[in-house]
Amino acid sequence: MDLEILNIASNTDNNRNIKSRTHYSKLKNSLCGDEIKIDLIIRDNKIIDFGYNGESCIYCQASASLLSKISINKNKIEINKLCNNIELYFNNNSKLVKKKWKSLNSLFKIKNKHRKECILLPFKAFNKIKSV
Repeated sequence: MDLEILNIASNTDNNRNIKSRTHYSKLKNSLCGDEIKIDLIIRDNKIIDFGYNGESCIYCQASASLLSKISINKNKIEINKLCNNIELYFNNNSKLVKKKWKSLNSLFKIKNKHRKECILLPFKAFNKIKSV
C-alpha cells in the first residue's frame, strides 16, 4: 500500500454529511461496490462547502478527500471541467495538469491505473450533482 495514498485518505476534514446541503449526488461502482455520497452548498455557482462519505476503498477515500479540498471556494463549472477531463490525468499529459490541480498528481499516477475506477468515482459523482 502506498503511504502517500494513506496520508491523503487520512485527511477526513470533509468526510461528513452536510444537513443544509443545496446539492447532492450518490454513486456506486458496479465493479467493486464502492459507494460515495457528496453533499454541497452552492451559492451563486460557487462551492461554499463540500462533504463526502460512503463505503469505499482507500483509493476512493483519498480521491474524495482531494476533490473536496480543491473544490471549496471554486466555481462549480470549473470543477465540472476538471471532472470531465480527469481521466486524461492517467495519461501523464502535463499540458492538462494546471498548476492549481498539481495536488492530484500524487493520486493520478500510472502505478495507480489498476484502481482507476475507484479513484474516478468521486469525480463522476460530482458530475451528477443534483439540486435538493
